[in-house]
Amino acid sequence: MLEQPPVPPVPDDVPSYDVDEPAPRTSPRSIVLSVGLLSSALLLAGLIVLPVPFAVNSPGPTRNVLGEHDGTPLIQISGADTYPTTGDLRLVTVSGTGGPGFPSTIRDVVTGWLSPSSVVLPVELLYPPDASQDEIDQSNNAEMVSSQENATVAALTELGYEVPATLVVAGTVTGTDAEGKVDKGDTIVAIDGITVPDYTTLLDHLAQVDPGSTITLTVTRAGQNVDVPVVTGTKPDGTAQIGIYIDPTFDFPVDVKISIDNIGGPSAGTMFALGIIDKMTSQDETGGKNIAGTGTIDVNGDVGAIGGIRQKMPGALRDGATWFLAPASNCDEVVGHVPAGLRVVKISTLHEARADVEAIGAGKADDLPTCTTS
Repeated sequence: MLEQPPVPPVPDDVPSYDVDEPAPRTSPRSIVLSVGLLSSALLLAGLIVLPVPFAVNSPGPTRNVLGEHDGTPLIQISGADTYPTTGDLRLVTVSGTGGPGFPSTIRDVVTGWLSPSSVVLPVELLYPPDASQDEIDQSNNAEMVSSQENATVAALTELGYEVPATLVVAGTVTGTDAEGKVDKGDTIVAIDGITVPDYTTLLDHLAQVDPGSTITLTVTRAGQNVDVPVVTGTKPDGTAQIGIYIDPTFDFPVDVKISIDNIGGPSAGTMFALGIIDKMTSQDETGGKNIAGTGTIDVNGDVGAIGGIRQKMPGALRDGATWFLAPASNCDEVVGHVPAGLRVVKISTLHEARADVEAIGAGKADDLPTCTTS
């Protein structure tokens, strides 16, 4: 028979309880501490998701304007010969929170502060205080449509096409000599006796006019031509301006369709224009290189400043670009913020940008101009 081992004695200093006795009570202090910790955790969780009055901008997606997105080519051309391309021309974007419908949270703000490629700003610096999400979307979409139209005119003009336009006056600038002389709805047909068949002719003539001198606009009003003398003003770049807003209607000799969703604003204009040129020329301008860039563009091919360039450069590098075309007017924001591995080339016109892309594609880009501190 097996014997059971003896049960060791219970030490005198170990408390024992009768099974019929109630368990010891939780102290009031423990209850208060537990409730406090739970409340703090719930409060912290709530604060993390509550909206805060800051906007956070970060690198957004890029798109190759020479390629496809969701199976659809970004640029489709009919009415002219097109040619295959081998490289990338990438438009770049900024992703942001803080606007109407997309509030920033504390987590967004902290993440933005910790990221070297993001920026956190008071929301009122980026968004109108009374604007709705629908209003902002409509404005961005309108700017994108105008940008695509300008890019098409500039690209076709660069390629030697004539793009006829009907130049209808949409209004006048307050305080200019045109106010009260030129009417909304007037159609401009000549300037100083020179027929104006397109927007470029008007701009080219104004470039030769001294600011402050008087020009004569011939406009069609109520079915009759009327000569209107206007004293010109001065644009910020020192050239002459009439002081009118024009809503042009273009008669395109080539059908160009640009398809892009969920991206708004005017800053992709330069890349769209370069994409149109690349597709319509037998030369493979990019030479297989991955080139990103940004910049507004007008129908005359002038490249303008954009916002968020410090977020756009890291986004371009992330998506494989090794070259970046930046508007010369943004150089002050570029210097000191170029990510390692990305070479920035400054551009002022579409013609310059086209030549720079060709040089990059040919491997002859060592001497291209870049942004400097001077």
